[in-house]
Amino acid sequence: MKTTPHNLVMSYIYGGRRGDRPAAVNPTSVACEELMAAAESWFPQAHLDPAAMARLALAGHELIGFDSVMPQYSVHQESAAFDVEMDWGSPTMMPDGKTFPYADFGEVKIPENILEKPSLAVVLRALEILRKEVGGKATIIGKVMGPWTLSYHMVGTQRFLMAVGRRKHDLVRRMVESLAPVTIAFANAQFRAGADVVTVADHATGNLVGPYHYRDLLLPVHRQMFPQINGPVILHVCGRTMDRMELFARSGVDAYHFESANDAAEALEKVDGKISLIGNINNPEVLLGSAPEVVHEAARAAVKAGLNLVGPECAVPLTTPIANLKAIVAAVREGF
Repeated sequence: MKTTPHNLVMSYIYGGRRGDRPAAVNPTSVACEELMAAAESWFPQAHLDPAAMARLALAGHELIGFDSVMPQYSVHQESAAFDVEMDWGSPTMMPDGKTFPYADFGEVKIPENILEKPSLAVVLRALEILRKEVGGKATIIGKVMGPWTLSYHMVGTQRFLMAVGRRKHDLVRRMVESLAPVTIAFANAQFRAGADVVTVADHATGNLVGPYHYRDLLLPVHRQMFPQINGPVILHVCGRTMDRMELFARSGVDAYHFESANDAAEALEKVDGKISLIGNINNPEVLLGSAPEVVHEAARAAVKAGLNLVGPECAVPLTTPIANLKAIVAAVREGF
């Protein structure tokens, strides 16, 4: 197999032939202050302007060396399309939604022509730019919020989780099922715009809900939803998820992006080759709080555990040093 960044990543996601080295992949954001300065593309502009968004994504590939590009740095692009009041942040702060339009669990009304809303259209345009710049060279990864995460943003995380905990499951199911079409439509639009694969972030994490909640409330929606997405899907769920990885492997996704709270070797055993795994370099202690040598050691440990797709466990902290991100790339380029 010709070892190009694109071929490496796509082969590993599909469980195909092994290349001559692992791949350095970012299913979520590697944007940080140093990268913004190098790319001359700063938050909040990079959330709102397609050229700035694409330029910052390209910097992760061209300046750091990741085998993928991922141009969405916020978890609130869809929220803004629902007219949630937004604080779009700053170079040191991620965006945040300030209002919750369905705090009462009322009937969801998806905005007409939602894909034309500025906060979604900017992502689609950025993907079109990336396709022209690196299509077929680096793997272009889109990103959408899954219906569980969108429910947090529409209802408020605490309200939603209280409804889960108090067994108001009819309300929960209705909200999640109502929002799934947004995930599907935005994902498919991203494939049309130029994405090779799309990350679906849906945070049914062990830090917040039990595996039985995922099994009973969200897995049925995922199993209906993922076949309707016209391309490979990476599921991203933060936190401790070892107790539900076998369920993720049955959801219909191609890969799962996981955190360092889960042992890589054990995770590979859990999914038993049914899906690919991506991760799981720790963000706060390793990428943010350590030297490049420590990051390099962590990345090599992930490779030795059996991961072919190595990268940060989640969106990196905005003060992460570029040198630490480059250490991941250096580690995977040493091969197996």
